Amino acid sequence: MSEEKLRIAFIGTGVMGGPMAGHLVRAGHSVTVYNRTRAKADAWASEYGGTAAATPAEAAKDADAVLACVGNDDDLAQVTLGADGAFDAMKKGAVFVDHTTVSARIARRLADEADARGLLSVDAPVSGGESGAQAGKLSIMCGGSDAAFAAAEPVMRAYAARIVHIGGPGAGQTTKMVNQIAIAGVLQGLSEALRFAQASDLDTDKVFEAVSGGAAASWQMLNRWGTMAKDEFDFGFAVDWMRKDLGLALEEARINGATLPVAALVDQFYAEVQKAGGGRKDTSSLVTRLPK
Repeated sequence: MSEEKLRIAFIGTGVMGGPMAGHLVRAGHSVTVYNRTRAKADAWASEYGGTAAATPAEAAKDADAVLACVGNDDDLAQVTLGADGAFDAMKKGAVFVDHTTVSARIARRLADEADARGLLSVDAPVSGGESGAQAGKLSIMCGGSDAAFAAAEPVMRAYAARIVHIGGPGAGQTTKMVNQIAIAGVLQGLSEALRFAQASDLDTDKVFEAVSGGAAASWQMLNRWGTMAKDEFDFGFAVDWMRKDLGLALEEARINGATLPVAALVDQFYAEVQKAGGGRKDTSSLVTRLPK
């Protein structure tokens, strides 16, 4: 698919999908959106100048590319394969790109369903959070055939800083699981380190200055150490969503035989944060389960 201006449908105009679809408009594409809550789709259209559709099928009709960023496996199945779903309305040769973090199982199923209809399909979960979506600087990990990726990649450039084709169908989703497994362990270590520094009556700003330039440094340390020390946890990706993602990783591990003891433990720690009412706080709120 070339750099020409395209007819694009975007399904899901939430905190991630809304800004991503907006970048497509800015890139000059003709964008029609669908959202389960129609008022959100209408608000998006009013802000960005695109069009709101009443159903996924209506949005997808005649589109060159259909993109989705919804909630979970069931939501994705509904907007693609359910009544008024996008797949039966898409024209042959169009590409479907799923930015939802879902199971590898449904990613592979959608690839098969797309192939049977003469469509292309890419599972393309993202990393970078709400700020990355707003800035158009997301990292995207992709699974699908070479032909599907070639069709999807020019479209995704509108909101991505990095796009990597990992492998066949499902590879994007399993790579996102790798990402979340790694983050979980880092955040637990960072939480323990911060509480240890506080228990030792150390100046946490000076501790940060001392250790953030060496081997202990991470994105989480550079961006969340200071806010965690101030008990500020309103920075995007929520605990509820992290538990969903870790659940997907643990489910896949049961299939592929991988051992994830730290991820399983941190998942239970996040369950404690949820039980204490912190489900909508960002993932760095993991520190709150450790006493000061």
